[in-house]
Amino acid sequence: MLADALRAEPAGLSEALVLVDGLDDVLVHGLARIDEERAASLTSLTAAFAGSPLADRVADSIGKIVAGTVTDEHLAVLAGARTALLGAAHDALLGTLARKRLPSPAPAEAAAFVAGGSRSWLRELAIAGWRGVDHELAAAGSPTVQALLADPAARRLAVLLDGFAAELRTAAPVATLDRVPARRWADLWSRALLLSQDGFPADSGEPVDGRFLLLGADLHEHPTIFQAQAHGLLETAGGEVRLVRTAVAAPKVETITGPSAWRMLAAFPIFRAALAEHRSVEVSGLVLTGGGDLIWDESRVTAGEPADPFATARVRLDAAAAASLPPLDRHPAAVAEPVLLEGYTAGADGFDLGGVTLALDLDRLPAAGPLTPALIAASTACLGLLRWDAGRWALQPLAVQATVKRKAVAVHAGDWALGPLDAKAAKAEAVAGTAVDVLRERAGRLLRK
Repeated sequence: MLADALRAEPAGLSEALVLVDGLDDVLVHGLARIDEERAASLTSLTAAFAGSPLADRVADSIGKIVAGTVTDEHLAVLAGARTALLGAAHDALLGTLARKRLPSPAPAEAAAFVAGGSRSWLRELAIAGWRGVDHELAAAGSPTVQALLADPAARRLAVLLDGFAAELRTAAPVATLDRVPARRWADLWSRALLLSQDGFPADSGEPVDGRFLLLGADLHEHPTIFQAQAHGLLETAGGEVRLVRTAVAAPKVETITGPSAWRMLAAFPIFRAALAEHRSVEVSGLVLTGGGDLIWDESRVTAGEPADPFATARVRLDAAAAASLPPLDRHPAAVAEPVLLEGYTAGADGFDLGGVTLALDLDRLPAAGPLTPALIAASTACLGLLRWDAGRWALQPLAVQATVKRKAVAVHAGDWALGPLDAKAAKAEAVAGTAVDVLRERAGRLLRK
């Protein structure tokens, strides 16, 4: 069944992405420099939205932009149209996988905050285009970010703008770059602009009780932060099984890498033990968002019985219901579907599923876990995240079952959550851990002063 899904390309997917690429090219050069070719790209959007609820607003806004009038309202429509196209592509890709999905919940009422400064800066960026971003324009967003950070209700937008501005400052002057990350910057710009709209709805959430059964961990290591995101199944009263994810994170310094990064998550012992010991977790009153994110709180969870993730996947995964993401989060890059693969043939190019080769995303293998390309190549079963990127499906392995030295083993990305099990890695981590302890002690001394 999965092989059939991988063969099929949803109708209109390529055309939708071509429209997005055309809009992204306009943003690279700026709305102040729209030539005939880029005007045609924008006009194509008008035709694409004909007959949709956005038809009149898209046609009016693009007509005004091409004529040289750029207002906050016109840009909001442009960002909305781009987000709608990528959302449609996201939904079409997930539709080929035939997994049960829950209906989208009603959005929660957004908290009010003042975002006029962010809209102003984002308008200047769009007019100048990425090629027109210099040090002065990149730094112009700093006052807005500082004002938003002071308001808890605006924290999501503030963090997004802060990261976006930091990327632009690092790249400035952008005109000297050989290659502009057009898709990424347009994604950030569109999301920030929509979040800056008055009354933009928030993702709703509700408290839940039940049992969380782990499938696998996706580890994200950034120079200044380490995050462990666990994908799993939530069993609730009444027998409902939902596909959810939960995550914890902590700041770090760039010199802390590999297995030592787990030491930064010392405030989450139950989470770490669940990963390392493959245990279920009893949850009581954790908030579950409409998009399927379980907000972790150590005071509301208790460690349960051992639960083999492969056994869980074989018995419960196919029948589990997945959440529908909020509109702003629907993007092909956000596709990360937990799957269990068996009966494949591992090769240099990926897994052969019976006439279809599924590529492996080995660049995502974490340094903080024991998974290696060699283990994956020797595997007989694999738990992973099915992703779609660069026009193709790919699998990010989270755990494998393999035969090593005639012995059956199961290796998971989160096995080192309580420390490396491999002797060589444990020795290296012990040395690096000393540095972590020293840094933590020095930081404590500074805080006490």
